[in-house]
Formats: sequence, C-alpha cells, structure tokens
Amino acid sequence: MSATEAHYRALERMHQAAPINQFLESTISVEKGSSTILSNVSPNYFHAAGSMHGCLYFKALDDAAYFAAASRNRSEFLVTTGFTTYITRAVSEGPLTTKGTLISAGKQLLVAEAVMYDPRGREVARGSGTFMPSGKKLCDQSGYSDS
Repeated sequence: MSATEAHYRALERMHQAAPINQFLESTISVEKGSSTILSNVSPNYFHAAGSMHGCLYFKALDDAAYFAAASRNRSEFLVTTGFTTYITRAVSEGPLTTKGTLISAGKQLLVAEAVMYDPRGREVARGSGTFMPSGKKLCDQSGYSDS
C-alpha cells in the first residue's frame, strides 16, 4: 500500500474512532480530494415533527467536506473554521449518501463542499466549509495511527 493510500485508510479509522461516531451508524471512504459517507437514519435522530434533526445533516456534511480536505494534508489535524449548511428536503428514512469534494487547497486554508442524497438519489442538503491546520499532529490523533 502506498503512503497516500495508507493516509486515506488512517483517516477512515480516525473517523470511526471518534467518540461521536459510536452513537451514529455510518461508514466513510476517503480518496484523493473526496470522501463518501454512508449513514443510516434512525427514529432516535428525529425532532418532534418526525424527521431527522438538522444537527445530523450538518455533521454528515461537515465530516464529508472535512475528510475530502484532510485527504490533502498528511501532517496536521484540520479544524473547521466556517461551514454553511442548506437543508432542502426533510429526511425520515435512509440510507443517506454524503459526498465531499475538495475545492481549493492553500497552505493555510482549504475549502470543501458536500452534498447529501436520500435513498432515491435526491439531493436533501448541501454545504461548504473552510478548514485550517490546527497545529496538532495527525499521528497523535485517536485511530489515525492504529493499523
């Protein structure tokens, strides 16, 4: 496995190792400048009106965009510095597919976007964000260096 492929697999492990992801059913795949998250929808994620709460749209969109950006940075953990979310359709069933794409990668600022699709392939949400190196080494993050 190349160093680049090893980085992508390490990012996937880091995603799965995050404590928040122990509560949510999802998987991630990371490639050059992109990521895909497949997530289930549970009634436990619903607000009072019976569809998925907005925080879960945001999380999937932010994660997909983040890992698309992180695919280009092998040394530091990135942080989200800004993110805009547009929810265009209520969701009450899954699975959902969220695809992240890196748009721009400078030395100190990366820009990525993500789009979420329902089981019928309809767009249900989209977002874009900016990400910056945090100063924390990736190799020190939970899950990243575990093989």
